[in-house]
Amino acid sequence: MAAPISNWVVLVPGVRVRLHFKDHRVVKRTITDPVRNVPAERESLIFYVDRKDGLPVDLTFSVMSQKLAAEFAGYLEGKKYLGYEFVVVKDAAGFVAPRIEAVIPI
Repeated sequence: MAAPISNWVVLVPGVRVRLHFKDHRVVKRTITDPVRNVPAERESLIFYVDRKDGLPVDLTFSVMSQKLAAEFAGYLEGKKYLGYEFVVVKDAAGFVAPRIEAVIPI
């Protein structure tokens, strides 16, 4: 069966993905809290991706993890991320936050 068409970056546990971002925004989202099973409002950092693993793409990368968002925080002001590619990895399945493994100047 073919994979579903998606415009989101999907992280597979243990697989490193190299991303370059062209823009970002912060949005409020209503999600279902996975522990309490009730709606909760959370901020999400959205990046618009123009390169993935060196290839041109038009994708969106959504960051819900506060820990990962904090790793990106220093690159948001003045869109400093434009000068870098980010290697992101999710170490395990489930509620394990992805992390930045490397920041590569371009």
